[in-house]
Amino acid sequence: MLSKRIGFLGFEGVSASNLANAVDLFAAAILDGGYGNRISCYQICTIGFTSDCFQAESGITFAPDSALETVSELDTIMIPGGDGVRGSLVRERIADWILKRASQTRRIAAIDAGIYGLAPTGLLDGREVTTDWRYASDVARRFPNLRLDCTRQLVRDGAFYTSSGPRAALDLSLALIEEDYGRHVASAAAQEFAVQSLNGNGQQKVPAPAVFDSQPADRFADLIPWIMRNLHEDLSVNTLARRVGMSPSHFNRAFKNVFSSTPADFVETLRINEAKRRLSVPKRTLDTIAASVGFSDAQTFRRAFERRFGAKPRSYLKNLSATSMLASSNGEPASTPTGRMSAAPETLTISTQD
Repeated sequence: MLSKRIGFLGFEGVSASNLANAVDLFAAAILDGGYGNRISCYQICTIGFTSDCFQAESGITFAPDSALETVSELDTIMIPGGDGVRGSLVRERIADWILKRASQTRRIAAIDAGIYGLAPTGLLDGREVTTDWRYASDVARRFPNLRLDCTRQLVRDGAFYTSSGPRAALDLSLALIEEDYGRHVASAAAQEFAVQSLNGNGQQKVPAPAVFDSQPADRFADLIPWIMRNLHEDLSVNTLARRVGMSPSHFNRAFKNVFSSTPADFVETLRINEAKRRLSVPKRTLDTIAASVGFSDAQTFRRAFERRFGAKPRSYLKNLSATSMLASSNGEPASTPTGRMSAAPETLTISTQD
């Protein structure tokens, strides 16, 4: 698995807490590789205007890993706040660079006052955004095309993310981690980063570490309803493993142990069962049904359906309808058509509520 490469912009007058807190939280995001192995979710890179060190508004000096003109491709760009980013030279330099990189970057996020570096690009025009209330009136005046609501802590609009408040760096980072790897990884990262509290005796009370391997079934509890709600999406092993915070190989082993089935077979069963239900809906074509449950085309759906039920979809539905009509005319309850189709696996009954 390749870690996602995330770049943090650094500049004179950056907020040290914005930069350091977010970096530390992303660094705490790890996947369980099994057998005690820990896999970093992110490759972190600090980016200076040049290769020279830059000084935060608090006086702390940072040495960048790369410079604006030399940094390689990034999955995510993070723009911290700080007094420095509000200056015209800094924000214009950031905006010019963002415009060059936006088309090849999956998402761009501004921490608190970091919006000053993103708004001049025009990429936020017409989009919903937020920032700290202290800067709200100034941001609204400078960039009147933004749909600004400073009462919201986190806002995502397309590929752009903005945040506000004293916990902006932490809240935004956790939201991005959860988006990438699921709630379990985000919660574990937050626990790693949690400030140690004091108990009644004035002693430090260290939060209990997250246990990744103790109950794998617990980690799958939210996964199955999520799969049911997203049958039309990419449900590969890599996607599902990322959802529960495991490496693909470890996920595969744990899934088989819990469900006695490979993830691919399990997903196909869910898709076929849902497709069988949708076959009874009038005026639905095989193409639309196949696409609606995640099959690449109708032919792939037909093969999978016949493999499971021993008949082509339309033949199955015709036999089922004929059996139901015959039973109804005789005053008997409908039964499953005879033949190979009766050996079909039972439909899984799973709650899809959040």
